[in-house]
Amino acid sequence: MTPHPTYEGRPLHHPDEPVVDQGLLFDLETIMDRRRVLRLLGAAGVTASAAAGGSALRVLGQSPSPSATIAECRTIEEETAGPYPGDGSNGPDVLSQSGVVRSDIRSSFGTATGVAEGVPLTIQVALQDASNGCLPLAGAAVYLWHCTNDGLYSMYSQGVTDQNFLRGVQAADDDGVVTFQSIFPGCYSGRWPHIHFEVYPSLETAVDVTNTIATSQIALPQDASEAVYATTGYESSASNLSRISLESDNVFGDDGGIYQLGTITGDVSSGMSVLLVVPVRTAA
Repeated sequence: MTPHPTYEGRPLHHPDEPVVDQGLLFDLETIMDRRRVLRLLGAAGVTASAAAGGSALRVLGQSPSPSATIAECRTIEEETAGPYPGDGSNGPDVLSQSGVVRSDIRSSFGTATGVAEGVPLTIQVALQDASNGCLPLAGAAVYLWHCTNDGLYSMYSQGVTDQNFLRGVQAADDDGVVTFQSIFPGCYSGRWPHIHFEVYPSLETAVDVTNTIATSQIALPQDASEAVYATTGYESSASNLSRISLESDNVFGDDGGIYQLGTITGDVSSGMSVLLVVPVRTAA
């Protein structure tokens, strides 16, 4: 059997193409893996870019070292679904509702008509099969949910129990990527800004919480959060964020969230995007 071509220990997404033509997702994975290694080494600063011809990374004041090119295939940390999952595990079950499979989760569906307001945020979860060299996990499904701009959860929080916005399910494309259109979530007291998600083997299995193969959270970067929380509608979030850190958060605090910290692009005026690469174990 011919070995699968690899780069820095990772299988190429498109084995018949050169490394520089593996696509934007592969470039982003390379950058993110290197940044994680540099954080662990205590690097003072990192500048990263993904250009059309490939990826480049530079440590400020230093030349790239061999240790900065180590890539990982590390299963995403398993985290709590929290008290407001809406997956049927503690009462409300959005997974059983017709209409939950959708990419734009800003509005409610079914008989509910509410719309969540806030700074636009595109959320991308890039699923990888950690049981198969972190190749893209096409066909798997993600159920994703988060709070409103003022920290409320649909189906649970007072005033929005009759809504189901900011919740949705999507199947991964051929590159293993799931994309949602949403808003930037607020920061409520005691928690760092975050997004919840569950991973299922397929869209057909994403109807029963017992079928999950991973449950985790995306941590949102501090600088992007501060920029959003300076805008109208997020007044309480700025104050709440000032009293919490990644290190003191009861979910991300064990490692500062380095493996769950999303990569942000865009700005408040034009809208933002967040990407997290999520390796999951598909085999026991």
